[in-house]
Amino acid sequence: MDNWLLLLIIQLLIAVGVFVVLAYAIKFVIDKVKSSSSLKNSRFFNILEYFPIEKIYSLKQIFYLVMVCVFIVIVLYLFFGWDDGVIFISVLDILISIYLAFKTSTDSLKGKIMLFLLIPFASIARLTFGEGMIAFLDLFHIFAYLYFIQVYYRKFVKYTQNYGLGITILLLFAIVLVSFLFTILVEGVSPLDSMVMVSNAFTSNSFDASGNSIVGKLDSLVLAWGGFLLSAVGTATLAVSIIRRRVDHKFDEMEDLIKAKKNEK
Repeated sequence: MDNWLLLLIIQLLIAVGVFVVLAYAIKFVIDKVKSSSSLKNSRFFNILEYFPIEKIYSLKQIFYLVMVCVFIVIVLYLFFGWDDGVIFISVLDILISIYLAFKTSTDSLKGKIMLFLLIPFASIARLTFGEGMIAFLDLFHIFAYLYFIQVYYRKFVKYTQNYGLGITILLLFAIVLVSFLFTILVEGVSPLDSMVMVSNAFTSNSFDASGNSIVGKLDSLVLAWGGFLLSAVGTATLAVSIIRRRVDHKFDEMEDLIKAKKNEK
């Protein structure tokens, strides 16, 4: 009993230590990147070089819904314990937890409690010890994700209202989310396979989980949604270009008309 308790305490301390070290390391890298003038002034890292300003507003809107979807996937893995893709989900869990920790204020008691709940004890133990003794702490970690699901949904609603954006994306998100959950139930697959299958079905004519390995499935996801995003951006850019050209042409006509009127006088 004493040995079990000692091992439990050791794993808890190691998990906290790993989380803190990773958080500081990531923060150090981010600060270095932000302070680099060459990267800051590079066209390669300027999002306006890739997307029109109108699309950037939509991407920020999509970001909140994507985060909600990621939270749901992680919660499902933590609760049901699927083996398929569990290493990737563990890494994702750690990275997302660190990101949320950066965004969490520790000025209040609630913030401090939430920061503790964000520590992915089980995911860190899984990567360091294989299967650790602190997996039961997943339950508290799930509570943190459930809290942030409603936080990010509220951010989505507020952002949409502030910028006067449409909520069509919410319908799209609902369709994908319901299909994702439905596929898990009826096909008996893991969330990763379900996401790949739904993505392929939504963006192409296939309903198979492309790729046999985890990397292959992730690559399939990136290609499917990356292609969908680029096609949407291309359409938006073309539409903006056509509208601007039309407006410029109208202004030129008005300018010529005004000059003609002045010459008549």
